[in-house]
Amino acid sequence: MLAAGSVAPAFRLGSFALEKLTGPVLLAFFKITCPTCQLTFPFLQRLVDRGGPRVVGISQDDAAGTAEFNDAFGVRFETVSDPKADGYAVSSLYGLEYVPALFLVEPDGRISWTSEAFAKPDLEALAARWAINLFDAGDRVPIYKPG
Repeated sequence: MLAAGSVAPAFRLGSFALEKLTGPVLLAFFKITCPTCQLTFPFLQRLVDRGGPRVVGISQDDAAGTAEFNDAFGVRFETVSDPKADGYAVSSLYGLEYVPALFLVEPDGRISWTSEAFAKPDLEALAARWAINLFDAGDRVPIYKPG
């Protein structure tokens, strides 16, 4: 998996093109059947809703399955597909081994932050950059859940 400090490989999927980036964007790679992704993505939506960065979900599944996932887990941010038929080309560029895999890409094209699996401290640190409390008192979430 690419590390923070790396240059983010440029790509285009659907209507999203990384080279047209004007602000930070969180790339969130996932599979619809991944229980850890199902745990993580509602919190990514909460991050967006509370004023965090733009998030683009990159699904390793087809558009129909991804749309069902979005409906089931309340995901309203943009999602695009990195299809198996193309050998998961974008996922491969980013060196993915597990999902969810998250990459914060800055406007200069550098990756400034990464996280793999569900790591509550990582997500809290990301949210702190935007002065957001991501987790509410009543949230029952693990500290870590592998992908």
